[in-house]
Amino acid sequence: MDRSQELYANGDQNLEANLIDHEATESPSSIPQTRNYKRWLRVSIYVFFVLSCQPLATILGRLYYENGGESTYVVTLLQIIGFPVLILYRFFSQIRQPKSTDTDFNQSPSFTTLALVYISTGLLISVYAYLSAIGLLYLPVSTFSLILASQLAFTAFFSYFLNSQKFTPFIVNSLFLLTVSSALLVVNTESQDTTHVSRVQYVIGFICTIGASAVIGLLLSLIQLLFREVFKKHTSSAVMDLAIYQSLVASCVVLIGLFASGEWRTLPSEMRNYKLGQVSYVVTLASAAISWQVYTVGLVGLIFESSSVFSNSITAVGLPIVPVVAVIVFHDQMEASKIFSIILAIWGFLSFVYQHYLDEKNLKNCHTNPVEEDTQTNIQS
Repeated sequence: MDRSQELYANGDQNLEANLIDHEATESPSSIPQTRNYKRWLRVSIYVFFVLSCQPLATILGRLYYENGGESTYVVTLLQIIGFPVLILYRFFSQIRQPKSTDTDFNQSPSFTTLALVYISTGLLISVYAYLSAIGLLYLPVSTFSLILASQLAFTAFFSYFLNSQKFTPFIVNSLFLLTVSSALLVVNTESQDTTHVSRVQYVIGFICTIGASAVIGLLLSLIQLLFREVFKKHTSSAVMDLAIYQSLVASCVVLIGLFASGEWRTLPSEMRNYKLGQVSYVVTLASAAISWQVYTVGLVGLIFESSSVFSNSITAVGLPIVPVVAVIVFHDQMEASKIFSIILAIWGFLSFVYQHYLDEKNLKNCHTNPVEEDTQTNIQS
């Protein structure tokens, strides 16, 4: 699952405004050089997590299918069951951060409100993970990753209704390019490597992947709305709590589906008959689960060390990695139409990210101008 996606919206404009306010009250010369070095070291580590773990997790999911794995619920679970890694990340993050002295709990949501938020977002995540697992089963990895790029188009669409997202020329350009990129993969289905699946299965995989993109787009827009209207305060603990508890809910839902469907009965024989061996079976599943959550840690880290714009940019840079690795590992066909689709998808990503850069720049100007006006007023007085 492309969980870039699930968390970058948590670092929306209000969170970035808090970071900007902090920067406005502290001159760059007051920050020790060693602190800057440590910050950029952390940023480099988070970038490595994002660029390496997303392709790795996707490839491992496909590797499970290629070597005898058949359970879509297992692949679904792999995307969310590793959330205890986020608990460790939250624990060590709190150790580094000074304790807050804010005792105002008036703006804190009630227990019932938080429960509804965690359950609703957790259900959406479980639906997204299941649809993407079906898509990964029936589609080549390169095709699957390119179709998932359309989630930005769905994010902009739902944000138009939920968050008053303006359709600027760059957003419209991004929507058009990502739509054409996915449409090319539909028109050229005859050239895809579909020897292991029927035409009907390929269409099912395509529809499920598009559905997964729509669900994650809705989720990201909804999370942005929740942080603006429900959580009020945009803190690292609030973001991490949302990521942890919604993953817990989603894991419970998927586990119920696994046992209700009866697929759990086939897992022992599936492990015995796994082409790469039983040890490789366990290692593949464990590595995929950990990779998804380390990828999530990287995204969250980039949001708080820099901004959601930078996090999106790194995700855009990592877009071509999955199709390229898929060609090397699984020998996916890389015909001209797919290469053109990759180029259009990257272009659409960059157009979307550039618009967010402009939004952040305007937001920064709005927060720095009042500071300058107050300074001039004090000097005149």
